[in-house]
Amino acid sequence: MSASHAMPWRLVIAGCIGFFAATATGSTRSPFLPDMAADLGVSLPSIANLFGLTAAAWGVSSYLAGRASDRVGRRGFLIVCPALLAFAMAAAASAQNYWTLVVVVLLAGTFCGAFTTSILAEVAVRAHSTFHGRALGYVMSGQSLTLLFGIPLAAWLGARIGWRGMHLALAGLSAFAVVCMLLGLGRAKPRVAVGSNESATTLRQAMTGPIVRLFTALVVERVSFGLATFYYASYLRTSYDMAIDAVAVPLAGFAIGNIAGTVVGGQVADRLPYRRINFALALATSGVVALPWFVLQWGVHFTVALGVAFAFFNALGRPSLLAALADVPSEVRGVVMGMNSSVASIGWLTAALVGGWLYAGIGFAAFGPLMAVMCLAGALVVVPDSKIRQRHFDP
Repeated sequence: MSASHAMPWRLVIAGCIGFFAATATGSTRSPFLPDMAADLGVSLPSIANLFGLTAAAWGVSSYLAGRASDRVGRRGFLIVCPALLAFAMAAAASAQNYWTLVVVVLLAGTFCGAFTTSILAEVAVRAHSTFHGRALGYVMSGQSLTLLFGIPLAAWLGARIGWRGMHLALAGLSAFAVVCMLLGLGRAKPRVAVGSNESATTLRQAMTGPIVRLFTALVVERVSFGLATFYYASYLRTSYDMAIDAVAVPLAGFAIGNIAGTVVGGQVADRLPYRRINFALALATSGVVALPWFVLQWGVHFTVALGVAFAFFNALGRPSLLAALADVPSEVRGVVMGMNSSVASIGWLTAALVGGWLYAGIGFAAFGPLMAVMCLAGALVVVPDSKIRQRHFDP
């Protein structure tokens, strides 16, 4: 086994950059909601709803692109989608009305979903199975880098060039991702499935009870993480009367915990054989940490420490989850990884809806217990199918 086959570093690095570009096109919009609303003459909630549109388009295209890429290959998706995303960001920068921006955001979410699904599936094909946890974890770390660098950098840069200039910068980032993908893919041809009947049969075989249970746990895990991501900054500001610029340090700590958990989780996924158990334990631990996080206000340092711990343990299980999902026949790996993104989008949408309702009706005190219950329930869903005596994952 060659080192390049064991861990395709060029593709992994290119995938991380592409993931960073894809997630940045949506999340870096958050500092500019009031400016965008004033410029386009709409309410702030109307601009905020663009996040939901992005998640919906992302989820649908993930499944469709995953299914298509199993039939026709992934190279086209990996190159064309970032290129189209660059054009979409340039179009967003020049949008003169809200409905034009809505169309552009839907298209951008579609391109993002198709790309992220394809890169996860392609890395899983090219990397040896004993390296799946690390390879997929490194690619996914591009999402964490958006939290750590993307949003603060966007706020700093946007203060100088405005939200339209920021979207032009995102167009440049997406174009850079295209170049990285061309270098990362090289000349090797990705393996593709042939024959729709054979692929359909294998898909039915791949969607076993354990895989369905993993998807179920993924929904509640993303709801819990979404509540933290969407409302952590607001919780700090309201509970400790913090200025908006003072929230940057706790958010950076949250992002660092997420990155550290992803890196360590990749090692755990590849070195400890029971991947579903790894995921379940990490999910349960994050639930235990979440319980007092939004309830006990014992000082800023205590709350920030819990935030870092939650981010770490939440991310710790992600590589094991992705590696477990990647252990399906290569002919349907694309559609399974696509369903991973689609299912995750359901969790993000649910978090946005439930979080607003909880905050208005009960307050932040309800967040911790809800997150704890959901994480523990997700862990219990996964454990019964974990086959502890079996050395290697076998869905």
